[in-house]
Amino acid sequence: MTVVSVISGIALVVAGVLTTFRLLDGPNSLDRLVALDTLIALAMCGLAVWAAYTGDTTIVPAIVALSLVGFIGSVSVARFRVSDKS
Repeated sequence: MTVVSVISGIALVVAGVLTTFRLLDGPNSLDRLVALDTLIALAMCGLAVWAAYTGDTTIVPAIVALSLVGFIGSVSVARFRVSDKS
């Protein structure tokens, strides 16, 4: 279990570094929004890996809160960026 946790952590860190590069270098605001959503998803995955490694279930509400913040942020930005015309 320790080897899987370490490999998962390394993969999440590498993905976070690549996503941070995309967040800083994105050509427009929607690319930056996708990168920010990806960082939030990576943070949730990191917390889940930590919860699985330690066996601590008190982290689960933080994962739920992060998912709600990511969803509401994405929907609010998409709501103001895209017109409602069909």
